Amino acid sequence: MRWVLYPLAFILVLIVIGLATLAAAATLAWPNLPSLETLTDYRPRIPLRVYTADGHLLGEFGEERRSVVRIGDVPPVLKQAILAAEDERFYEHPGIDPIGIARAALANLSSGGRGQGASTITMQVARNFFLSREKTYNRKLYEILLALKIEQNLSKDQILELYINQIYLGQRAYGFSAAARAYFGKTLDRITLAEAAMLAGLPKAPSAFNPVVNPRRAAVRQQYVLRRMLEAGFIDEASYRSALDTPVRTATARPQGEPAIQGDYVAEMARQIAVEQFGDDAYHLGIRIITTVKRDDQIAARLALQEGVLAYDRRRGYRGPEGFVDLAGIDSTKDERLDELLADTEDVGELLGALVIEASPKSVRVYRRGETISVEGNGLRFVAPMLAANAPQARRIRPGAIVRIRKTGEQDWEILQLPEVQGALVSLDSHTGAVRALVGGFDFNRNKFNHVTQALRQPGSSFKPFIFSAALERGYAPSSLVEDEPLHFPAGVTGSQEWTPKNYDGKFDGLMTVRDAMARSKNMVSIRLLQSITPQYAQDYVGRFGFEAERPPPYLTMALGAGSATPWQMAAGYAVFANGGFRIEPYVVSQIIDGEGRVVARVDPPVAGQSAPRVIDPRNAWLMNSMLQDVVRRGTATRARSLNRSDLAGKTGTTNDYLDAWFCGYNPDLVAVAWLGHSQPRNLGRGETGGSAALPIWINYLRSALKDMPENPWPRPDGLLEIQLADSVQAEFIYRENMPPEPPQRPLLPFDFSPAVESTEEAVPPVPPALPPAAPVAPAPVVERSFGSPPP
Repeated sequence: MRWVLYPLAFILVLIVIGLATLAAAATLAWPNLPSLETLTDYRPRIPLRVYTADGHLLGEFGEERRSVVRIGDVPPVLKQAILAAEDERFYEHPGIDPIGIARAALANLSSGGRGQGASTITMQVARNFFLSREKTYNRKLYEILLALKIEQNLSKDQILELYINQIYLGQRAYGFSAAARAYFGKTLDRITLAEAAMLAGLPKAPSAFNPVVNPRRAAVRQQYVLRRMLEAGFIDEASYRSALDTPVRTATARPQGEPAIQGDYVAEMARQIAVEQFGDDAYHLGIRIITTVKRDDQIAARLALQEGVLAYDRRRGYRGPEGFVDLAGIDSTKDERLDELLADTEDVGELLGALVIEASPKSVRVYRRGETISVEGNGLRFVAPMLAANAPQARRIRPGAIVRIRKTGEQDWEILQLPEVQGALVSLDSHTGAVRALVGGFDFNRNKFNHVTQALRQPGSSFKPFIFSAALERGYAPSSLVEDEPLHFPAGVTGSQEWTPKNYDGKFDGLMTVRDAMARSKNMVSIRLLQSITPQYAQDYVGRFGFEAERPPPYLTMALGAGSATPWQMAAGYAVFANGGFRIEPYVVSQIIDGEGRVVARVDPPVAGQSAPRVIDPRNAWLMNSMLQDVVRRGTATRARSLNRSDLAGKTGTTNDYLDAWFCGYNPDLVAVAWLGHSQPRNLGRGETGGSAALPIWINYLRSALKDMPENPWPRPDGLLEIQLADSVQAEFIYRENMPPEPPQRPLLPFDFSPAVESTEEAVPPVPPALPPAAPVAPAPVVERSFGSPPP
């Protein structure tokens, strides 16, 4: 018996000594445990968030993505999944689970290491708030003591709430609410059982079980969590089987028909405003910025711009695969090396990176993240030349090629390419300046330069309306006749080189009205108008629309859009015409709310017709709107007639060598400007004009933005005289004070109604002389005007 009793006694003594040592250590360590004030007064680092005007998240900024949620708002299915995966006996033990500790100790002794822990949820809370993640017995002791202290001071629900909000789950997401949005684009109350199980599997190893990066391992972990839920009695067999069969789509794999907002350029503008006001504290104070953009408008603008850019890219042809990799030794689409070969190819919006496995003129099989996709039929139309046997080897699509694919239906795909060209689209409320949508480029992650606010480009013919408006102010009328004939300027007149401008179509049509010249974008007429009113006067005049004084040069080239402007400035300028003559200031942030819910800043914009300053005569604005409507009805923007609205106006713009394509258009309530070009200016290709490259973007956006808005014609202001031209069925209008003192006895002909000069003879308004040389137009007589007289 002594051979049995002695060893047992020895073991018992060791246990007693160990327990005594542990008790002594605990007694010494207990007073040194940190205060639990961090837990009882929980103030998490909440990121800066940017929202649309109708409450949808546009973006968030901060080291930690976090959304604090109360335990009562956590779905039961998620709580059960967490308990099944991490701590099934959470509501039964006092903070430590002796059974779990014994099981982990045996596993570690058998493996000869310290690889397995037995951390309860309470112990994980202690570690996340107060300790490091190093695996030592000393740290484990403090973790156990802190867990016991936490259990003494907080309820089980309070502890679980802290855990749900604090735990790191990958993708910069802290807490399950932030993780649900990061991985699935959902709030917690909308997640399914399958999604809850996948989220609950993340705490063990967020990077290893990330469903975006490692969908296979994430699925294996999800199945484990579902099985534990079944064994614990949280779900029944039917629910278990249903969850296993339910596909889990991550936020990056959004179902067809559910477009993302993708307001990164707007969010970045809001971030800069917040940091300017609050400094780096803006990233963790829980500040919310409410912008003026609307979700549906933003989605429509993004889709219109991206489709317009891709349409241009299709017209220019396929350039070939992005690169090639060696598939030697890989004979299975389940080989994990395929994912490694694609690791450096990031998705760009809906253009997904894929690896060609097989290629023929009729079918291409590609690999992407664990699945094989076949592209056939129309999906190969764009790349067909590079599938032919005689295609250049360096550009031919073959096994090992890295290409871009996009889903076009439930099962259909197409092969495209990343476009080299950029675009921009901005729309705003013409009465307040509130931005309704803003897209500063094809993809923010690929190019963060905001082409709406930062790209100073030549506006081309889209700048002509401001010159024509200045001409109306100096006495011209839409019915004024001006010659569309060739011009030549020797060196010294417009600069150091001689200049022979041309019309965009190369044709000259002789004498024509100002209205026709606007509709047909006649360069010669624009130049003659500018020379008549003088470039210096026009440069000063266009400042009324918000343009920087030094940007439009005081030379005749200003008539063709020389100088530079951003789409943001062009939208503000066209808003003056749209709202009847008032200067508004575009803005994108409406209010800022701090972490306590207090409004700390709110924008009170000047409103057209109320607090905004009037900068042009209402008659001038109405006549310009009338002429710009003709651009849509019968001029260079007739494609816009497909919208079947009579309240649309605008102007196309194309610069020399097809460097930039513009369309600036509006109705009385909404202004939108579309631009297409390269970040570093270069030729877009022959025929890529504002009407063919930029206008379709504008049309596709307006089709959505105006779908629920009734037509709204501009009311005709007082002070206009209606006249009937002898050779036209259309009535024309002029300023009443510009009418000759003695009306001629013959029928009115389509001549120029320039300011009359006092004379005893019959007053016949002079036609501006042909150029060069140019004679100045007689100064307009002083007339009382509510908005001030122009300079002489």
